[in-house]
Amino acid sequence: MQEFHHGALDEIVHELVTMSDAVQVAVRDATRALLEADASIAERVISDDARIDTMHDQLEQRCFSLLARSTPVAGELRTIVAAMQVIADIGRTGDLAAHVAEIARMRYPEHAVPAPLVPNFTRMSQVAQEMVGKAGRTLLERDPDAAAMLASEDDEMDELRSEQFRLIASDDWTFGVEAAVDTALLGRYYERIADHAVAMGGRIIYVITGEAPEGEDWPTT
Repeated sequence: MQEFHHGALDEIVHELVTMSDAVQVAVRDATRALLEADASIAERVISDDARIDTMHDQLEQRCFSLLARSTPVAGELRTIVAAMQVIADIGRTGDLAAHVAEIARMRYPEHAVPAPLVPNFTRMSQVAQEMVGKAGRTLLERDPDAAAMLASEDDEMDELRSEQFRLIASDDWTFGVEAAVDTALLGRYYERIADHAVAMGGRIIYVITGEAPEGEDWPTT
């Protein structure tokens, strides 16, 4: 076995942040495609997801290679394993952004989101982007406090989701079943993006402290 290569691990962490930045852009652009009914942006987000998938596969393979060819100690091993889990979370987040873009493309030239819900989805996207960006950087910066804040930031996403349901179920909803289904599904995609960011935060806290965060707000998978 070779001596553990810290530089290789640092490179993986830095590229993980690059991947999270790409996903943050994907969430932003998918939302633009959705709210502006822009098929060209939707197509770009969908095609760019293949690049994010390639980044995922390459980073995952580098983690496997680092484990196979060296002898990491406890803290290093935690970082590699958590990095692999974070890579998976970021990859799934990219897929969710592509799903948003697919609905925008499917409904084009119509808008999938009814006008009264545009502010709600705009804010959902902002929260999701902020959470993904923060989650991607907390491992690099080794900031457990910032990672822990992700669980409380998820509360706003939950409230935005509840607001959607209240509108869909109200007598004021006049947009039909198809729009209700689209809205519910889209809201779920943004909610899952936030959930992955929270999960990343929990994994990063484990890397830094050696202890898994406690509390029901933290996903275990």
